[in-house]
Formats: sequence, C-alpha cells, structure tokens
Amino acid sequence: MTVETKSSIVDDSNQEAEPTQLLDDETNKNLSAEEKTSCCNGLKAFLVALSFSYLSKILSGTIMKSSITQIERRFDLPSSTVGFVDSSFEMGNLLVLAFVSYFGAKLHRPRVIAIGCFTMALGSFLTAMPHFFMGYYKYETTSHTASSANLTSSINPCSLHQNVNKSLLDVSQSGCEKEPSSYMWIYILLGNLLRGIGETPITPLGIAYLDDFAKEEDVPVYVGILHTIAMLGPMFGFLLGSLCAKLYVDIGFVDLGSITITPQDSRWVGAWWLGFLVGGVTSFLAGIPFCFLPKSLKKPRETNNGKTSHGLLENTGTARKTLPPAKSKPRKWSAVLKDFYASLKKVLCNRMYFTFLCCALLQSSGFIGFLTYKAKYMEQQYGQSTSKSNLLIGLTSLPPVCIGIFLGGLIMKKYKMDILVATKFAFTLSFFAYAISLLHFFVGCENYMVAGKTVSYEGKPILNPENAVFSECNSDCKCASDVWDPVCGDNGITYASACLAGCTASVGRGKSVVFHNCSCLEVSSSWTGNNSATLGQCPKSDDCSTKFIYYTVIQVISGFLFALGGTPAYMVMFRCVQPELKSLAVGLYTLIIRMLAGIPAPVYFGALIDRTCLQWGSTSCGQRGACRLYDSNAYRYVYLGVSAVLRGPSYLIAIIFYMLMKKHFQKNNSKPIENGEKEDASEDNCKIKEHLPGSSDAENESCI
Repeated sequence: MTVETKSSIVDDSNQEAEPTQLLDDETNKNLSAEEKTSCCNGLKAFLVALSFSYLSKILSGTIMKSSITQIERRFDLPSSTVGFVDSSFEMGNLLVLAFVSYFGAKLHRPRVIAIGCFTMALGSFLTAMPHFFMGYYKYETTSHTASSANLTSSINPCSLHQNVNKSLLDVSQSGCEKEPSSYMWIYILLGNLLRGIGETPITPLGIAYLDDFAKEEDVPVYVGILHTIAMLGPMFGFLLGSLCAKLYVDIGFVDLGSITITPQDSRWVGAWWLGFLVGGVTSFLAGIPFCFLPKSLKKPRETNNGKTSHGLLENTGTARKTLPPAKSKPRKWSAVLKDFYASLKKVLCNRMYFTFLCCALLQSSGFIGFLTYKAKYMEQQYGQSTSKSNLLIGLTSLPPVCIGIFLGGLIMKKYKMDILVATKFAFTLSFFAYAISLLHFFVGCENYMVAGKTVSYEGKPILNPENAVFSECNSDCKCASDVWDPVCGDNGITYASACLAGCTASVGRGKSVVFHNCSCLEVSSSWTGNNSATLGQCPKSDDCSTKFIYYTVIQVISGFLFALGGTPAYMVMFRCVQPELKSLAVGLYTLIIRMLAGIPAPVYFGALIDRTCLQWGSTSCGQRGACRLYDSNAYRYVYLGVSAVLRGPSYLIAIIFYMLMKKHFQKNNSKPIENGEKEDASEDNCKIKEHLPGSSDAENESCI
C-alpha cells in the first residue's frame, strides 16, 4: 500500500519505473547499522587473515630460496638438481591449480584456503625431516690431524697428505653403500611439492573473494595492502635464513671448536632445517582464522549498481522478490565440465589476456631464475657469506619493493587510473627498471686468485686450469688434485690445499691452524714476506667491496621502479576478462607462470651456472658433489645475461598489448570505465556489457 500511495503522486510517464526505484531506496534506508558493521568487519577480518596467509606462504618460499646454497652443499647437489628441487613447488601448483581456481570458487572459499594453509605446514615439516634422519655433516678436508692436535703440535701436510687422504677415502667408501643421505633430498622435493599444493587456493580464491565483496575503487588499495604486508614474508624469511646460515648445521651435537671451516667457506652448511620448522608453524597458524569466516559477505550497495549489470531489472514493472529463490537442482558433472571448458575457451580466446600472459611469462622467467640464485651470485661474485647475502637481501632489496607496491595502489586510486593509463604506467616503469638493471654488468668483480685455477703459481692469469694444478714447488708432495681444502697464503693467493701450497708444517687447532714453510709462496717473484698460510680462501680486493655497494644501489632503484607499477599491472589482468571469469583468469595466469616459468627457469639457470664451475667438491663416496669455485666473469655474464635476454622481448609484446587495449576500448566511441566512476544504471551499464572482453564483439573474436 505504501508503494502504491507514493507512486500515485508521480507523473504517469514514470509510473512503471518508480516502484522499483522506491523499493531500492527503502531497502537502503532499512539496512541496520549492525548489518553494515558486520559486513565491514567480515571483509576486514578476511583481509587480515588473507594478508597473514600471504605472509606465511611467502615466508616459507623465501626460506627455501635462502636455503638453496645450504641444501646444495649438504646433499652434494649440482645447481641444476637443486633448481629442480626448488621448482617442485611449482609442480605442486600445477597439479591442482586450474581445478582449485574454478571449482574452489563454488565451494566455501575461506575453508578451502584453510586446508591449503594446513597442507603448506605439513610440507614444511616434511622438508625439514631429513636433517633428523641423517648423520653428521662431513665436509672434505685434509686437516683432520691438525684440527685434533694440540696447539703446540706440528705435522707435515706435504709428507702425510697422501696417507691421510687415502685412509679417509677407504673409510668413506666402506660405509658408502650404507649411507642414505644421498637420496634424502627427495624428501625435500616431496615436501616442497606438498607446500606448492597447499599454496594453490590462497591467491585465486582470496583475491576473487575480495574483489567480489569490496567496493571497486577499494580493490586496488586492498591488493596493494595485501602485497605490501606479504612482502614482510621475504624480509623475515631472508633475515631468518641469515640467522640460520650463521649456525652450524649440527649445532648442539658436535664440538664447534674442532670445525675448521667458517661461514665464508664454500663448504659451510648452516642450520637450514630450522627455518622450515618456523615456516611450518607459521603456515599452521595462518589457516586457523579461515575456519571461522563466512562463505560470502553482503556487497556494498554502490558496488552492486556500478560494478555489474546483472542485478538490474529488465522488466521495470516487476518488483524484486524478497523471498529466497528456490533451490536449484544439483548439476551433473558432464554439465559442469562442459561449463568449465566453455569458460576456459572464453578466457584463452581473449586476445588482450593472451598477450598479457605472454608478456608476463617472459618477465617471470627472468625474475624467477634471477631470484633463485641471487644469494649465491652475491657469494660468488662479491665474496659475501651466505648469511650476509640473505641479510642484505632482506634489508636492502625488499623494503623498496614493499614501498613501491603500496604506493602503486595509492597512486592508482588517487588519480583514478583507467585501464589504458594503468597499462602505460606499469610497463613504462618496468622498462626503466629493466634499463637500470643492465648496469649490473659493469659492477662485477674479478675471479678469486686461486693457484692452478685462475692464476699460475707465479700469480699470472691462466687460460687452461686443468693442466696447471701442479707445479715444481709441490711436485715432491704427490698431492691429490681433486681435494678442496683451501688455504690463503700471505702473498694473497689461494691454494686448493696446504699440500698444493707446498707447506711442510702446521700449528694450531680448528679454525686457527697456520701452515708454515710453504714453498709455493716463494715462486711469486713479487713476494718477499713470510711463507705461511691460513685456512680458508683469501678475501677479494677492496675494489670489489666498492662495486658491491654500487650493485646494491642499482638493486634498490630498479626494484622500487618495477614494484611501483606492480599493482596497476595486476589490476589490468582483472579488467581484461569478464567479472565472473576473474577467478579462473587469475588461476590460469598462475598456472601458466608456474608451468612455463617457475618449473624450468631454476633448472636451466642452474645448468648454465654449473658450466662456469672451476672446482667441484667430492662426496663421501668419491663422486662429484657441489661446486666449490666458479669463474666469476663467466658466472656474471650467464646469470645476468639470461635474465636480460628473457625480459627484453617482453616489452615489444607490451606494446602490442597496449595497442589491443586501446583498439578495444575505442570501439563504439566509448572510453574505459575508471575505478570508482558511477554511470547511469540503465544506459551506461549497457556500455559495460559492450566493453566486457569475451562478450558482444569481443566474444566473436577468433582465437589466437
């Protein structure tokens, strides 16, 4: 009666449209404050929980990245194999990502995310398990006798080296077949695989949940907040990795005074397993809040009117039904799969989305390989320890990225960027970051001065290290050529062992062992000092320390610029597809990146890095182990060059992407819809339909 009374006052020309409008106004007025507060709190609670889950998943992933070098040395793996272990995380995503993204959107999304967090925790615990079932870490050394001797004792490395090495080799070979550690890295692979499966639902379901129940103009800010908080994960992960790398792998079980290596040594292995235990606990805690969150929330009223046209009444003479709709019959699996195939085809036939995907694939391939071996590059190129490399990554590289991501979201909201402006903004900043990163080629350090490997025993560069291991100064010692127990001579040259340095006496215990009467130091014509050597490699020059500062500055600037356009680029992907296909588009995007970039990139980066190795270590069975010394120049050109070659062509594809976007949104003389811009509910929502990729004209476009 109230509606009829009010509508009778209105002019006859508006009698059909007025009842529906008044019902909407009355419904808005009758919304209680408690419902609004509950909706707001539900969305905020989900945002907080999702942010913590992002932090936990990235924390666990960062712990794996920061432990790559430790795992490589502990299990005597080449870089290509440890890269394959690292990529098993992407394999786990590949197994279930597409189905979770599509079918998970139809289930209770918060609880699906909770199950994923618990699975991640189980995977982290499984990764740490091998440490508790392996024996103590045994690194290759020829200083066992010296390390166990008193401070006043003296041995002759030259005369005793052959017998000591032979006895150690016999002992290791006798227990070689009983040693299970050579296969324990498979448990790390399986744990990483399980962690990848658990991580799958967090991004596609979480982002789509936010985008469904938040105001459109707030979504970029929420994504920026989400990614900014998530960036604390890498910071904490690298800091935790730095702390664990300082601790000896068997801390608490061995006498640290008898250890002859330091964290700067290429044989040092830190407590890599400790970080995975912390990551497992964090992932478990992250899954608890999702168990108590609702399946859906009430959308803000302006979001319903401005974001989609499906809620508008086509027949304005019919009022909205207030009664709940009848329950639909359960759909058959054949119909569901047919719908999934149609949706998948619609997404892949979207030219803009496909071009964006190709561009992101090249970018991700370069970044994933670059980040996987970044800490190792800092170790080999600038002589930093694993602990310091992780610390510097966490303190210098990641904070600018966090600031850039957050500012990108704020800038997008403040200037209400449409999709074309956001595209130009994101790819322009990315290109500047790429150009600045090319300066890394000019701030590299020279090789370590290792006698018989990079320089001759006289200190001159050599081209063929295989035939230069021995010299007249150590010919009487009959040293083993494949042993890596480096000593640093007082002349600044590193020798592969005290025997190869021609040393005839040693004094000290543990790390404080000093070798005397080293005949090979006398070969250097420019050296007139003592003929002594200490354990470990000689440090790199002061000039290398200065170049490392330049390297850090370049990293900070390029990382900030790239991150500044990260949030707009992420939102561009959402606006390339229909709203109901957002979850599938994000899942498919992640699936392709995992499959074609995440899995192969660490493997072929590692395989190319292995080709620059100058000195391989030996396992307890006498087989080839992890690399101990790299050619720094070749390492730099391979590591940086592959990343640059992959990222370069992506900017040509970005130009094509922008041209497609511009052509699409200029059809029918209309413009793209800005974030937060309201349009007329009857006329302008038709424009939205016309410009939704995959519908009307876009739907008829042929597949690429």
